[in-house]
Amino acid sequence: MRLQTIFELPGFRVLAEGDPGREISRVFCCDLLSIAMGKAPADGVWVTVMGNRNTLAVASLTDTACIVLAEGVSLDEATLKKAREEGIAVLSTDLPVFDAALKVYQACAP
Repeated sequence: MRLQTIFELPGFRVLAEGDPGREISRVFCCDLLSIAMGKAPADGVWVTVMGNRNTLAVASLTDTACIVLAEGVSLDEATLKKAREEGIAVLSTDLPVFDAALKVYQACAP
């Protein structure tokens, strides 16, 4: 499954595009940056409510394919600019973390 599929999900807004052709490995949910740093899968879709610059650093470190900000969380303009510069895909949805992750999982399931 490619990231473009996630971009097209109803109720998800693309804030920073990254590489729409990038392959996705699986979905990961976590709101503790220290745990995500050690456990987020490479090429994963990370669903979280942590909308700050440190989230970008962890995504970059773990080679996360995409960050999905749940519960209507967004990023400030400076952080969005940094995400775009670094090619980190960021989406936002009003859905709770579990529901957002479930939608991504269902979209990626064969």
